[in-house]
Amino acid sequence: MTIKDVARVAQVSVATVSRALNGHGNVAEEVRNRVFAAAQELRYTPHAAARSLSSRRTQTLGVVLPDLHGEFFSELMRGIDQVARSQHLHLLVSSYHGNPQEQGAALRAMRGRVDGLLVMSPFVAAPTLLSEHLEPSLPAVLINSQAGLDGTAVLGVDNHGGAVAMVEHLVASGHRRIAFIAGPEDNFDAHERLRGYRDALRRLLPDAREWVLPGDFDEASGHRAGHELLAASPRPDAVFAANDMMALGCLFAFAQAGVKVPGDIALAGFDDIPLARYVHPALTTIRVNIAELGARAARQLIAQVAGEAAGDTSVLATQLIVRESSGTAHTPPGTPHS
Repeated sequence: MTIKDVARVAQVSVATVSRALNGHGNVAEEVRNRVFAAAQELRYTPHAAARSLSSRRTQTLGVVLPDLHGEFFSELMRGIDQVARSQHLHLLVSSYHGNPQEQGAALRAMRGRVDGLLVMSPFVAAPTLLSEHLEPSLPAVLINSQAGLDGTAVLGVDNHGGAVAMVEHLVASGHRRIAFIAGPEDNFDAHERLRGYRDALRRLLPDAREWVLPGDFDEASGHRAGHELLAASPRPDAVFAANDMMALGCLFAFAQAGVKVPGDIALAGFDDIPLARYVHPALTTIRVNIAELGARAARQLIAQVAGEAAGDTSVLATQLIVRESSGTAHTPPGTPHS
């Protein structure tokens, strides 16, 4: 079926069908309804390639992410998809599996296929990597990426402030030996969360030593860090993981060893993924409204595609969520551990 068939059944011109289906306002409501009814009767679907040629728009947004696995990316995509669907837009999604070279290939493959790009490039060297592969004329919004690419909007999270708030909570609860499971070394979010941990520890517990373990933002690295902490003497009285997935891996290691959380060791994470409230004990964490992060980025990109100027760097606030896992230390607040 073609647009001419729809016009014949609706008894209007081809131009009227085009205006009605594209949402233009200069079509009478009765005529618009007749066009829609004819299109539905004929099961007519606009030819995407032809529409793209005539409008120079693909009605598609590109999304390039470091991974698609895990609750964080699922929530992020949920927020992006809800906004895209509300605007009758499609998504073209690609993952580069944390590989900078594959990221470049994914960005190049999007050219000519999308009206704009949502890109999460968490590498510390992201500005250099993106400048080599991001088409300057293509509207783009960077998510959780280091600022520094001229003319490109960046939407991020207050990682440093969130980490500071968590350390403040753990110290206020009486914990003094606070270990930190860090994220990937080349990840900007991980750097900011580690910086927040260090700044808060120096300010609140100037005599305490840093206790940082390597991690990779996945359950396995949290599990490994948990076993390493169990072998320490003395053990920490609290563990702050740079994301919830590592915290859950650490929780499993403690459970395997019969170590009680929070009775023996307190535990906290970052992100507030949906699973965090359903484990036992429920996880104390820093809430990032992940779906809203995706939704805001999508809205900002759609505005750019429509001709609005690119926004500056903006930061999404975080929120401390206290649940059972952080507990209260056995030692009264203010009493230093040996």
